[in-house]
Amino acid sequence: MAGHSKWSNIKRKKTINDAKKSKIFTKLVKELTVAARTGGSEPEFNPRLRLAIQNAKGANMPKDAILRAISKASSHDVASYHEVTYEGYGPNGVAIMVVCMTDKVIRTVANVRAIFAKYRGSLEKNGAITFLFDYKGFFTIPSVDIKDYDDFTLGLIDAGAEALENNGPFAHVICAVENFGNIQKHLETQSIAPIFAGLEYIAHTFVQVNDAILLKLIKLIDALKDDDDVQKVYHNIAIQPDQEALWD
Repeated sequence: MAGHSKWSNIKRKKTINDAKKSKIFTKLVKELTVAARTGGSEPEFNPRLRLAIQNAKGANMPKDAILRAISKASSHDVASYHEVTYEGYGPNGVAIMVVCMTDKVIRTVANVRAIFAKYRGSLEKNGAITFLFDYKGFFTIPSVDIKDYDDFTLGLIDAGAEALENNGPFAHVICAVENFGNIQKHLETQSIAPIFAGLEYIAHTFVQVNDAILLKLIKLIDALKDDDDVQKVYHNIAIQPDQEALWD
């Protein structure tokens, strides 16, 4: 029975991980297709597509899946997507920003509103919480690729980086939007391929919550992420060291 129980746990974890991976790939495919449709299928002439390919590779998306997503852009059967952003509050006044890519805005806003309501949150008017976030360039790179930390930091500063945060196996580079291309080029000269690169909303004002509220917020954020139209979810929760296990 012990062996059966262990297999059940492994199978359950694998199912959950496979489901999450499938969700991530679905969102990446949408971004690849939209990028190719709006700017052309040649990465060297389409910065958005080049970035989408880079992030797909960083997520270990198979090459043939990337190529299929790009080729879909020329198909007349592919829906026309629009990027929309929604703002709201979760329990305890936590600010939550939801970036969506949808072919039917009416459906998406209804789903997002319903999710907020289900988990004791509220959907607000655009502009209600944007002042709590900065829009920045953001790169995640493997720390092992940084050969000399001091030299690397100086090079990033010259390229326009505002911050370099070393977080164990990964390092995060933050920059102003206008310096995103400079940082990208600098990393290329260092032969460093980011695991992720993009323009992100980064909170500068945070809300601390207890464990019970955090669990409610996790359910809300997970529900939003599970919606097919949702690409990214940002929040301003101040997660404490002893709460990291709950968040994981």
